[in-house]
Amino acid sequence: MSPQAENLSTIIARIDAARKAALAPALSTALIAVSKTHSAETIRPLLEAGHRIFGENRVQEALAKWPALKADYPDIELHLIGPLQTNKTKEAVALFDAIHTLDRPKLANSLEIEIQRSGRSPILFMQVNTGEEPQKAGVMPKDASALIAQVREMGLPLKGLMCIPPTDIEPAPHFALLAKFARAHDLTLLSMGMSADFETAIKLGATHVRVGSALFGARDQNGASAA
Repeated sequence: MSPQAENLSTIIARIDAARKAALAPALSTALIAVSKTHSAETIRPLLEAGHRIFGENRVQEALAKWPALKADYPDIELHLIGPLQTNKTKEAVALFDAIHTLDRPKLANSLEIEIQRSGRSPILFMQVNTGEEPQKAGVMPKDASALIAQVREMGLPLKGLMCIPPTDIEPAPHFALLAKFARAHDLTLLSMGMSADFETAIKLGATHVRVGSALFGARDQNGASAA
């Protein structure tokens, strides 16, 4: 068994244990293997072990490795978990099955145009900047409700919310805030929790956890954000 496959078994066991310990877990919790900065050769052992849900931060990086992998494994489910520039919308809609980082009206407009043009409609999550950090992507909490309403008026397939709590602080309040927003707006998906805190996120209702370093170990190069 490869190191990646061994790590996968460990993480799945931890997810199952966290779900059993939670008072009210989500109906299911999907593991997104964050493969940003890792090569196709590093990813293949997880595919061979049966895992199919992966996350990438950058559209161009994903385009360089995933079309060939998808040809070999057609049931791959690919999630964009990094910020999306409007000039990359066409490529993102074509490649990804879910986009976690909708966070502004301009991007919503660009997604609407491309979804209508292509007929392909990835599941959308809205990223909420729960820590109100100026350097971080995501709609501010005070503006989230208005953007949710606008996106829904446009008919976009908004299904959930995503957050990345500030580093080096207790993440639970941020996960709880995201879950509260989701309940208030009847959104069923919650993308929250990374390698260091996914068990906490599961206890607070995460439907998707984004785990990279605990699966792959050290990255091939510096990534854009922790996972």
